[in-house]
Amino acid sequence: MAATPTPTLVLLPEWGAGHLMSMIESCKRILLGGGGAFSLTLLVMRPPTAEATSDVEAHVHREAASGLDIRFHRLPAVEPPTNSVGVEEFIARYIQLHAPHARDAVAGMSCPVAALVLDMFASPMVDVARELGVPSYVFMSSTGAMLALMLHLPVLHEAVTVEFDEVEGEVHVPGLPPIPPESMPCPVVDKKSPNYTWFVRLGDRFMDATGIIANTADELEPGPLAAIAEGRSVPGRPAPPVYPIGPVLSLGSRGSNKDSSEPPHECIAWLDTQPPASVVFLCFGSMGWFDAAQVVEITAALERCGHRFLWVLRGPPASESGAGAPDGSEHPTDANLDELLPEGFLQRTTGKGLVWPTWAPQKDILAHPAVGGFVTHGGWNSVLESLWHGLPMAPWPLYAEQHLNAFELVNDMGVAVPLKVDRKRDNFVEAADLERAVKSLMGAGEEGRKARVKAANMRDVCRKAVQKGGSSDAALQRLSEAFHQGAVLPEM
Repeated sequence: MAATPTPTLVLLPEWGAGHLMSMIESCKRILLGGGGAFSLTLLVMRPPTAEATSDVEAHVHREAASGLDIRFHRLPAVEPPTNSVGVEEFIARYIQLHAPHARDAVAGMSCPVAALVLDMFASPMVDVARELGVPSYVFMSSTGAMLALMLHLPVLHEAVTVEFDEVEGEVHVPGLPPIPPESMPCPVVDKKSPNYTWFVRLGDRFMDATGIIANTADELEPGPLAAIAEGRSVPGRPAPPVYPIGPVLSLGSRGSNKDSSEPPHECIAWLDTQPPASVVFLCFGSMGWFDAAQVVEITAALERCGHRFLWVLRGPPASESGAGAPDGSEHPTDANLDELLPEGFLQRTTGKGLVWPTWAPQKDILAHPAVGGFVTHGGWNSVLESLWHGLPMAPWPLYAEQHLNAFELVNDMGVAVPLKVDRKRDNFVEAADLERAVKSLMGAGEEGRKARVKAANMRDVCRKAVQKGGSSDAALQRLSEAFHQGAVLPEM
Protein backbone atom coordinates (compact mmCIF):
# COMPACT_ATOMS: atom_id res chain seq x y z
CA MET A 1 0.00 0.00 0.00
CA ALA A 2 1.18 3.52 -0.77
CA ALA A 3 1.92 5.69 2.23
CA THR A 4 -0.70 8.35 3.01
CA PRO A 5 0.69 11.78 2.11
CA THR A 6 1.45 14.04 5.06
CA PRO A 7 -1.37 16.54 5.63
CA THR A 8 -0.40 20.18 5.14
CA LEU A 9 -1.44 23.32 6.97
CA VAL A 10 -1.96 26.07 4.41
CA LEU A 11 -1.11 29.49 5.86
CA LEU A 12 -2.22 32.86 4.52
CA PRO A 13 -0.44 35.52 6.60
CA GLU A 14 -0.52 39.29 6.26
CA TRP A 15 2.94 40.57 5.26
CA GLY A 16 3.66 42.72 8.34
CA ALA A 17 6.39 41.20 10.54
CA GLY A 18 4.13 41.10 13.61
CA HIS A 19 1.54 39.07 11.69
CA LEU A 20 3.80 36.96 9.45
CA MET A 21 6.36 35.81 12.03
CA SER A 22 3.77 35.21 14.73
CA MET A 23 1.76 32.91 12.43
CA ILE A 24 4.83 31.06 11.11
CA GLU A 25 6.30 30.53 14.59
CA SER A 26 2.92 29.31 15.91
CA CYS A 27 2.49 26.81 13.10
CA LYS A 28 6.12 25.67 13.44
CA ARG A 29 5.27 24.88 17.06
CA ILE A 30 2.43 22.70 15.77
CA LEU A 31 4.86 21.14 13.28
CA LEU A 32 7.44 20.37 15.98
CA GLY A 33 5.35 19.60 19.03
CA GLY A 34 1.75 19.07 18.05
CA GLY A 35 1.86 15.32 18.39
CA GLY A 36 1.38 14.54 14.71
CA ALA A 37 3.01 14.85 11.30
CA PHE A 38 2.19 17.92 9.26
CA SER A 39 3.88 20.00 6.62
CA LEU A 40 3.38 23.74 6.25
CA THR A 41 2.51 25.47 2.98
CA LEU A 42 2.84 29.23 3.03
CA LEU A 43 0.78 31.16 0.49
CA VAL A 44 2.95 34.21 -0.18
CA MET A 45 1.21 37.37 -1.31
CA ARG A 46 3.42 40.00 -2.91
CA PRO A 47 3.32 42.90 -0.44
CA PRO A 48 2.28 46.32 -1.74
CA THR A 49 5.61 48.03 -1.00
CA ALA A 50 9.21 47.28 -1.97
CA GLU A 51 10.40 47.43 1.64
CA ALA A 52 7.76 44.97 2.84
CA THR A 53 8.53 42.68 -0.14
CA SER A 54 12.20 42.66 0.83
CA ASP A 55 11.32 41.83 4.46
CA VAL A 56 9.00 38.98 3.44
CA GLU A 57 11.57 37.50 1.06
CA ALA A 58 14.17 37.57 3.85
CA HIS A 59 11.76 35.67 6.13
CA VAL A 60 10.99 33.14 3.38
CA HIS A 61 14.70 32.60 2.71
CA ARG A 62 15.38 32.05 6.40
CA GLU A 63 12.50 29.59 6.85
CA ALA A 64 13.42 27.74 3.64
CA ALA A 65 16.86 27.13 5.15
CA SER A 66 15.46 25.89 8.47
CA GLY A 67 15.33 22.25 7.40
CA LEU A 68 11.65 22.00 8.43
CA ASP A 69 8.94 20.77 6.05
CA ILE A 70 7.82 24.23 4.92
CA ARG A 71 6.82 24.89 1.31
CA PHE A 72 6.21 28.24 -0.31
CA HIS A 73 3.57 28.97 -2.93
CA ARG A 74 3.72 32.48 -4.38
CA LEU A 75 0.32 33.75 -5.35
CA PRO A 76 -0.03 35.75 -8.59
CA ALA A 77 0.33 39.49 -8.11
CA VAL A 78 -2.80 41.63 -7.92
CA GLU A 79 -3.22 45.37 -8.47
CA PRO A 80 -3.58 47.12 -5.09
CA PRO A 81 -6.80 49.08 -4.53
CA THR A 82 -6.18 52.75 -5.27
CA ASN A 83 -9.12 54.41 -3.53
CA SER A 84 -8.74 53.15 0.05
CA VAL A 85 -9.36 55.71 2.76
CA GLY A 86 -7.60 53.95 5.62
CA VAL A 87 -4.85 51.48 6.41
CA GLU A 88 -7.02 48.65 7.70
CA GLU A 89 -9.43 49.01 4.78
CA PHE A 90 -6.52 48.83 2.31
CA ILE A 91 -5.04 45.69 3.92
CA ALA A 92 -8.38 43.85 4.10
CA ARG A 93 -9.33 44.74 0.51
CA TYR A 94 -5.88 43.92 -0.88
CA ILE A 95 -5.90 40.51 0.80
CA GLN A 96 -9.45 39.81 -0.41
CA LEU A 97 -8.35 40.39 -4.03
CA HIS A 98 -6.17 37.26 -3.61
CA ALA A 99 -9.18 35.04 -2.81
CA PRO A 100 -9.44 33.43 -6.31
CA HIS A 101 -5.69 32.71 -6.33
CA ALA A 102 -5.80 31.27 -2.81
CA ARG A 103 -8.71 29.08 -3.85
CA ASP A 104 -6.83 27.76 -6.87
CA ALA A 105 -3.70 27.09 -4.80
CA VAL A 106 -5.57 25.10 -2.15
CA ALA A 107 -7.70 23.27 -4.75
CA GLY A 108 -4.50 22.18 -6.51
CA MET A 109 -2.94 20.56 -3.43
CA SER A 110 -2.09 16.90 -4.02
CA CYS A 111 -1.95 16.07 -0.29
CA PRO A 112 -4.67 16.31 2.35
CA VAL A 113 -5.19 19.85 3.67
CA ALA A 114 -5.51 19.92 7.46
CA ALA A 115 -6.73 23.52 7.48
CA LEU A 116 -6.54 26.92 5.86
CA VAL A 117 -5.05 29.21 8.52
CA LEU A 118 -6.03 32.82 7.83
CA ASP A 119 -4.64 36.08 9.13
CA MET A 120 -7.25 38.11 11.03
CA PHE A 121 -7.47 40.50 8.04
CA ALA A 122 -8.21 37.52 5.77
CA SER A 123 -11.16 36.17 7.79
CA PRO A 124 -13.65 36.67 4.88
CA MET A 125 -11.73 33.87 3.11
CA VAL A 126 -13.52 31.38 5.36
CA ASP A 127 -15.80 31.27 2.30
CA VAL A 128 -12.91 29.89 0.20
CA ALA A 129 -12.32 27.12 2.74
CA ARG A 130 -16.02 26.35 2.95
CA GLU A 131 -16.31 26.13 -0.85
CA LEU A 132 -13.42 23.62 -0.92
CA GLY A 133 -14.68 21.62 2.05
CA VAL A 134 -11.57 22.49 4.07
CA PRO A 135 -11.53 23.57 7.77
CA SER A 136 -10.67 27.25 8.35
CA TYR A 137 -8.90 28.79 11.33
CA VAL A 138 -8.37 32.49 11.99
CA PHE A 139 -4.98 33.30 13.48
CA MET A 140 -5.19 36.15 16.00
CA SER A 141 -1.78 37.78 16.33
CA SER A 142 -3.12 40.35 18.80
CA THR A 143 -4.54 40.02 22.32
CA GLY A 144 -7.41 37.96 23.66
CA ALA A 145 -8.91 41.32 24.63
CA MET A 146 -8.83 42.49 21.01
CA LEU A 147 -10.33 39.17 19.93
CA ALA A 148 -13.16 39.60 22.46
CA LEU A 149 -13.78 43.14 21.18
CA MET A 150 -13.78 42.10 17.51
CA LEU A 151 -16.22 39.26 18.13
CA HIS A 152 -18.48 41.61 20.11
CA LEU A 153 -18.16 44.55 17.69
CA PRO A 154 -21.17 43.61 15.51
CA VAL A 155 -23.25 43.58 18.73
CA LEU A 156 -21.82 46.95 19.81
CA HIS A 157 -22.52 48.30 16.32
CA GLU A 158 -26.24 47.65 16.82
CA ALA A 159 -26.32 48.74 20.47
CA VAL A 160 -24.17 51.90 20.35
CA THR A 161 -25.47 54.27 17.69
CA VAL A 162 -23.14 57.21 18.45
CA GLU A 163 -19.36 57.42 18.13
CA PHE A 164 -17.60 55.65 20.99
CA ASP A 165 -16.09 58.93 22.24
CA GLU A 166 -19.65 60.25 22.61
CA VAL A 167 -20.63 57.39 24.90
CA GLU A 168 -21.48 58.51 28.44
CA GLY A 169 -19.30 56.41 30.70
CA GLU A 170 -17.43 53.37 29.41
CA VAL A 171 -17.72 50.81 26.62
CA HIS A 172 -18.67 47.35 27.85
CA VAL A 173 -17.15 44.23 26.28
CA PRO A 174 -17.78 40.84 27.92
CA GLY A 175 -14.71 39.62 29.80
CA LEU A 176 -12.99 43.02 30.03
CA PRO A 177 -13.08 45.81 32.58
CA PRO A 178 -15.22 48.75 31.38
CA ILE A 179 -13.19 50.47 28.64
CA PRO A 180 -12.84 54.27 28.57
CA PRO A 181 -13.67 55.52 25.05
CA GLU A 182 -10.14 56.96 24.72
CA SER A 183 -8.75 53.41 25.03
CA MET A 184 -10.68 52.02 22.05
CA PRO A 185 -8.48 50.78 19.14
CA CYS A 186 -7.70 53.18 16.30
CA PRO A 187 -9.63 51.30 13.57
CA VAL A 188 -12.97 51.69 15.42
CA VAL A 189 -12.84 55.29 16.70
CA ASP A 190 -14.52 56.73 13.58
CA LYS A 191 -17.69 54.91 12.55
CA LYS A 192 -17.86 56.88 9.30
CA SER A 193 -14.52 55.38 8.22
CA PRO A 194 -14.31 52.27 6.02
CA ASN A 195 -11.77 50.98 8.57
CA TYR A 196 -14.59 50.67 11.09
CA THR A 197 -16.91 49.01 8.56
CA TRP A 198 -14.22 46.47 7.75
CA PHE A 199 -13.55 45.68 11.41
CA VAL A 200 -17.23 44.98 12.02
CA ARG A 201 -17.16 42.65 9.01
CA LEU A 202 -13.92 40.93 10.04
CA GLY A 203 -15.22 40.27 13.55
CA ASP A 204 -18.44 38.86 12.15
CA ARG A 205 -16.54 36.47 9.85
CA PHE A 206 -14.40 35.20 12.75
CA MET A 207 -17.60 33.55 13.95
CA ASP A 208 -17.82 31.45 10.76
CA ALA A 209 -14.36 29.86 11.16
CA THR A 210 -13.82 26.28 12.35
CA GLY A 211 -11.60 27.62 15.13
CA ILE A 212 -9.48 30.56 16.27
CA ILE A 213 -5.76 30.27 17.11
CA ALA A 214 -4.64 32.93 19.59
CA ASN A 215 -1.11 33.99 20.53
CA THR A 216 -1.94 34.29 24.22
CA ALA A 217 -2.42 32.02 27.24
CA ASP A 218 -5.41 31.23 29.45
CA GLU A 219 -3.58 32.55 32.50
CA LEU A 220 -2.52 35.78 30.76
CA GLU A 221 -6.03 36.81 29.72
CA PRO A 222 -8.55 34.68 31.64
CA GLY A 223 -11.38 37.24 31.45
CA PRO A 224 -11.80 37.69 27.68
CA LEU A 225 -11.00 34.05 26.85
CA ALA A 226 -13.62 32.79 29.34
CA ALA A 227 -16.22 35.23 27.99
CA ILE A 228 -15.66 33.92 24.45
CA ALA A 229 -15.75 30.26 25.52
CA GLU A 230 -18.93 30.81 27.52
CA GLY A 231 -20.74 32.34 24.54
CA ARG A 232 -21.01 35.85 25.98
CA SER A 233 -19.42 37.63 22.99
CA VAL A 234 -22.41 37.24 20.67
CA PRO A 235 -25.56 36.29 22.60
CA GLY A 236 -27.29 33.27 21.05
CA ARG A 237 -24.40 32.51 18.70
CA PRO A 238 -21.58 30.35 20.09
CA ALA A 239 -18.10 31.36 19.01
CA PRO A 240 -15.74 28.83 17.40
CA PRO A 241 -13.34 27.12 19.84
CA VAL A 242 -10.33 29.30 20.70
CA TYR A 243 -6.91 27.66 21.03
CA PRO A 244 -4.64 29.90 23.16
CA ILE A 245 -1.19 28.45 22.37
CA GLY A 246 1.03 31.39 23.37
CA PRO A 247 3.19 33.11 24.12
CA VAL A 248 4.71 32.19 20.74
CA LEU A 249 7.97 34.07 20.36
CA SER A 250 10.90 33.90 18.01
CA LEU A 251 13.44 34.62 20.71
CA GLY A 252 16.72 36.36 20.00
CA SER A 253 20.16 34.90 19.65
CA ARG A 254 21.59 35.86 23.03
CA GLY A 255 22.80 32.74 24.77
CA SER A 256 22.51 30.60 21.65
CA ASN A 257 25.69 31.76 19.98
CA LYS A 258 28.19 31.88 22.85
CA ASP A 259 30.78 30.16 20.70
CA SER A 260 30.33 32.67 17.89
CA SER A 261 33.30 34.83 17.05
CA GLU A 262 30.96 37.71 16.20
CA PRO A 263 31.21 40.57 18.71
CA PRO A 264 27.97 41.48 20.51
CA HIS A 265 25.77 44.22 19.10
CA GLU A 266 26.84 47.66 20.30
CA CYS A 267 23.67 48.02 22.41
CA ILE A 268 24.36 44.70 24.13
CA ALA A 269 28.02 45.60 24.69
CA TRP A 270 26.88 48.86 26.34
CA LEU A 271 24.35 47.02 28.53
CA ASP A 272 27.12 44.62 29.60
CA THR A 273 28.74 47.56 31.43
CA GLN A 274 25.59 48.56 33.36
CA PRO A 275 24.38 47.33 36.79
CA PRO A 276 21.52 44.77 36.97
CA ALA A 277 17.97 46.10 36.40
CA SER A 278 19.28 49.69 36.20
CA VAL A 279 18.41 50.62 32.59
CA VAL A 280 15.03 51.73 31.24
CA PHE A 281 14.63 50.67 27.60
CA LEU A 282 12.62 52.88 25.23
CA CYS A 283 11.64 51.37 21.86
CA PHE A 284 8.54 51.95 19.73
CA GLY A 285 8.24 49.22 17.12
CA SER A 286 8.91 49.04 13.41
CA MET A 287 6.68 52.02 12.63
CA GLY A 288 7.24 54.22 15.69
CA TRP A 289 8.97 57.60 15.41
CA PHE A 290 8.67 61.04 16.99
CA ASP A 291 8.93 64.62 15.77
CA ALA A 292 11.31 67.18 17.25
CA ALA A 293 8.77 68.62 19.73
CA GLN A 294 8.12 65.18 21.26
CA VAL A 295 11.85 64.36 21.31
CA VAL A 296 12.44 67.49 23.43
CA GLU A 297 9.92 66.21 26.00
CA ILE A 298 11.55 62.77 26.12
CA THR A 299 15.05 64.18 26.58
CA ALA A 300 13.86 66.47 29.39
CA ALA A 301 12.18 63.53 31.14
CA LEU A 302 15.23 61.28 30.84
CA GLU A 303 17.60 63.95 32.12
CA ARG A 304 15.39 64.83 35.08
CA CYS A 305 14.52 61.28 36.16
CA GLY A 306 18.22 60.40 36.41
CA HIS A 307 17.87 56.73 35.44
CA ARG A 308 20.15 54.97 33.00
CA PHE A 309 18.48 54.55 29.63
CA LEU A 310 18.78 52.87 26.24
CA TRP A 311 16.60 54.73 23.74
CA VAL A 312 15.97 53.54 20.18
CA LEU A 313 15.14 56.81 18.41
CA ARG A 314 14.02 56.71 14.78
CA GLY A 315 13.60 59.54 12.29
CA PRO A 316 10.51 60.39 10.20
CA PRO A 317 9.63 58.21 7.20
CA ALA A 318 11.26 59.21 3.92
CA SER A 319 7.79 59.58 2.40
CA GLU A 320 6.46 61.83 5.16
CA SER A 321 5.93 64.70 2.76
CA GLY A 322 4.40 62.52 0.06
CA ALA A 323 1.47 60.15 -0.15
CA GLY A 324 3.25 57.36 1.71
CA ALA A 325 2.92 53.64 1.25
CA PRO A 326 -0.50 52.41 0.09
CA ASP A 327 -0.85 50.19 3.16
CA GLY A 328 0.16 52.95 5.56
CA SER A 329 3.38 51.15 6.53
CA GLU A 330 5.60 54.22 6.53
CA HIS A 331 8.79 52.86 8.02
CA PRO A 332 10.95 55.25 10.04
CA THR A 333 14.37 56.24 8.80
CA ASP A 334 17.63 56.20 10.74
CA ALA A 335 17.59 59.23 13.02
CA ASN A 336 19.93 62.17 12.54
CA LEU A 337 20.77 62.67 16.23
CA ASP A 338 22.44 66.04 15.65
CA GLU A 339 19.20 67.36 14.15
CA LEU A 340 16.71 65.69 16.50
CA LEU A 341 18.36 65.91 19.93
CA PRO A 342 18.71 69.16 21.90
CA GLU A 343 22.22 70.57 21.98
CA GLY A 344 24.42 69.01 24.65
CA PHE A 345 22.04 66.15 25.56
CA LEU A 346 24.41 63.38 24.48
CA GLN A 347 27.33 64.98 26.31
CA ARG A 348 25.32 65.46 29.52
CA THR A 349 24.16 61.84 29.51
CA THR A 350 27.43 60.17 28.45
CA GLY A 351 27.90 56.85 30.23
CA LYS A 352 24.40 56.97 31.68
CA GLY A 353 22.44 56.77 28.46
CA LEU A 354 22.71 55.43 24.92
CA VAL A 355 20.59 56.80 22.06
CA TRP A 356 20.54 54.32 19.19
CA PRO A 357 19.39 55.77 15.83
CA THR A 358 18.63 52.62 13.80
CA TRP A 359 17.33 49.08 14.19
CA ALA A 360 18.22 47.47 17.51
CA PRO A 361 18.00 43.80 18.64
CA GLN A 362 14.96 44.29 20.90
CA LYS A 363 14.63 40.64 21.92
CA ASP A 364 18.24 40.42 23.07
CA ILE A 365 17.97 43.77 24.87
CA LEU A 366 14.85 42.71 26.79
CA ALA A 367 16.66 39.50 27.78
CA HIS A 368 19.60 41.43 29.21
CA PRO A 369 19.86 41.50 33.03
CA ALA A 370 20.77 45.22 33.00
CA VAL A 371 17.28 46.16 31.73
CA GLY A 372 14.71 46.86 34.44
CA GLY A 373 11.76 48.40 32.60
CA PHE A 374 10.35 48.98 29.12
CA VAL A 375 8.70 52.09 27.65
CA THR A 376 6.96 50.56 24.62
CA HIS A 377 4.38 51.32 21.94
CA GLY A 378 2.59 48.24 23.25
CA GLY A 379 2.47 46.08 20.12
CA TRP A 380 1.47 42.59 21.27
CA ASN A 381 4.70 40.86 20.20
CA SER A 382 6.74 43.45 22.14
CA VAL A 383 4.46 42.99 25.15
CA LEU A 384 4.87 39.20 25.08
CA GLU A 385 8.65 39.55 24.82
CA SER A 386 8.61 41.88 27.84
CA LEU A 387 6.40 39.55 29.89
CA TRP A 388 8.55 36.55 28.92
CA HIS A 389 11.45 38.27 30.68
CA GLY A 390 9.34 39.59 33.57
CA LEU A 391 9.81 43.28 32.70
CA PRO A 392 7.23 45.88 33.77
CA MET A 393 6.13 48.38 31.13
CA ALA A 394 5.02 51.96 30.58
CA PRO A 395 2.87 51.66 27.43
CA TRP A 396 2.87 54.59 24.98
CA PRO A 397 0.34 53.55 22.31
CA LEU A 398 0.74 55.01 18.83
CA TYR A 399 -1.53 53.15 16.36
CA ALA A 400 -3.61 50.01 15.62
CA GLU A 401 -4.97 48.31 18.77
CA GLN A 402 -2.24 49.64 21.07
CA HIS A 403 -4.49 51.96 23.10
CA LEU A 404 -6.59 48.94 24.11
CA ASN A 405 -3.39 46.98 24.87
CA ALA A 406 -2.18 49.79 27.13
CA PHE A 407 -5.50 49.81 29.00
CA GLU A 408 -5.36 46.04 29.49
CA LEU A 409 -1.72 46.05 30.67
CA VAL A 410 -2.42 48.69 33.31
CA ASN A 411 -6.00 47.97 34.39
CA ASP A 412 -6.44 44.22 33.88
CA MET A 413 -3.01 42.56 34.01
CA GLY A 414 -1.45 45.12 36.33
CA VAL A 415 2.01 44.72 34.73
CA ALA A 416 2.39 48.35 33.65
CA VAL A 417 2.35 51.90 34.97
CA PRO A 418 0.13 54.38 33.11
CA LEU A 419 1.28 57.18 30.83
CA LYS A 420 -0.98 60.13 29.98
CA VAL A 421 -1.10 59.90 26.19
CA ASP A 422 -3.01 62.71 24.45
CA ARG A 423 -4.66 61.10 21.41
CA LYS A 424 -5.96 64.46 20.19
CA ARG A 425 -2.34 65.71 19.95
CA ASP A 426 -1.00 62.75 17.95
CA ASN A 427 -0.37 60.68 21.12
CA PHE A 428 1.72 63.43 22.73
CA VAL A 429 3.26 62.79 26.17
CA GLU A 430 4.48 65.64 28.40
CA ALA A 431 7.97 65.44 29.90
CA ALA A 432 6.64 65.57 33.47
CA ASP A 433 4.41 62.54 32.95
CA LEU A 434 7.11 60.48 31.25
CA GLU A 435 9.48 61.39 34.09
CA ARG A 436 6.89 60.23 36.64
CA ALA A 437 6.25 56.97 34.76
CA VAL A 438 9.95 56.11 34.40
CA LYS A 439 10.62 56.82 38.08
CA SER A 440 7.66 54.62 39.01
CA LEU A 441 8.70 51.87 36.61
CA MET A 442 12.28 51.81 37.87
CA GLY A 443 11.72 51.95 41.61
CA ALA A 444 9.72 54.83 43.07
CA GLY A 445 6.38 54.24 44.79
CA GLU A 446 3.81 51.53 45.30
CA GLU A 447 2.38 51.62 41.77
CA GLY A 448 5.72 50.67 40.21
CA ARG A 449 6.42 48.04 42.87
CA LYS A 450 3.10 46.31 42.14
CA ALA A 451 3.77 46.37 38.37
CA ARG A 452 7.23 44.83 38.89
CA VAL A 453 5.83 42.06 41.11
CA LYS A 454 3.03 41.32 38.62
CA ALA A 455 5.43 41.32 35.65
CA ALA A 456 7.81 38.95 37.45
CA ASN A 457 4.87 36.64 38.14
CA MET A 458 3.80 36.79 34.48
CA ARG A 459 7.28 35.60 33.49
CA ASP A 460 6.61 32.37 35.33
CA VAL A 461 3.05 32.16 34.00
CA CYS A 462 4.23 32.51 30.38
CA ARG A 463 6.94 29.89 30.68
CA LYS A 464 4.76 27.41 32.56
CA ALA A 465 1.95 27.74 29.98
CA VAL A 466 4.11 26.57 27.07
CA GLN A 467 5.92 23.81 28.96
CA LYS A 468 4.76 20.21 28.63
CA GLY A 469 1.50 19.90 30.51
CA GLY A 470 0.92 23.68 30.59
CA SER A 471 -2.33 25.25 29.40
CA SER A 472 -0.93 26.42 26.06
CA ASP A 473 0.73 23.07 25.44
CA ALA A 474 -2.62 21.36 26.11
CA ALA A 475 -4.34 23.76 23.67
CA LEU A 476 -1.67 22.93 21.08
CA GLN A 477 -2.39 19.20 21.45
CA ARG A 478 -6.14 19.82 21.06
CA LEU A 479 -5.49 21.92 17.98
CA SER A 480 -3.21 19.29 16.45
CA GLU A 481 -5.89 16.65 17.02
CA ALA A 482 -8.51 18.89 15.40
CA PHE A 483 -6.22 19.41 12.39
CA HIS A 484 -5.74 15.65 11.98
CA GLN A 485 -9.44 14.94 12.23
CA GLY A 486 -10.24 17.66 9.70
CA ALA A 487 -7.60 16.85 7.09
CA VAL A 488 -9.25 16.39 3.68
CA LEU A 489 -8.40 16.49 0.01
CA PRO A 490 -9.91 19.77 -1.24
CA GLU A 491 -13.04 19.49 -3.37
CA MET A 492 -12.31 20.72 -6.87
